[in-house]
Amino acid sequence: MMAEDRKAYMIKDDNLGEVRIADEVVAIIAGLAATEVEGVSSMAGNITNELVSKLGMKNLSRGIKVEVKENVVKVDVALNIRFGYAIPEVSTKVQERVKSAVENMTGLEVSHVNVRIASVNMEKQKQ
Repeated sequence: MMAEDRKAYMIKDDNLGEVRIADEVVAIIAGLAATEVEGVSSMAGNITNELVSKLGMKNLSRGIKVEVKENVVKVDVALNIRFGYAIPEVSTKVQERVKSAVENMTGLEVSHVNVRIASVNMEKQKQ
């Protein structure tokens, strides 16, 4: 049984049964996709892939807001960018990667992926 306070979206209902996806799952997919883009330092709130492995997947949804209406998703992503990367290029790649990941994994249509740059990470990359 699913918790009543969580939102879940129906993606399939047929003679075999129904499939529902919790909104947090959609947010986690978006967060993973966004952090895979070169130039993205972390999600807003300093949640990085290394911390996710220690703290758990649910923390990756921090910095992500998902709104689903009639199987159409709007995603808002807040992230920290690495210094030296072009914000418009990184943002476009994040939008493309998030849209593709959410649509391919859930079957939901993504109408918007809004990107907000929360900060610039000035730390140098480890070589």
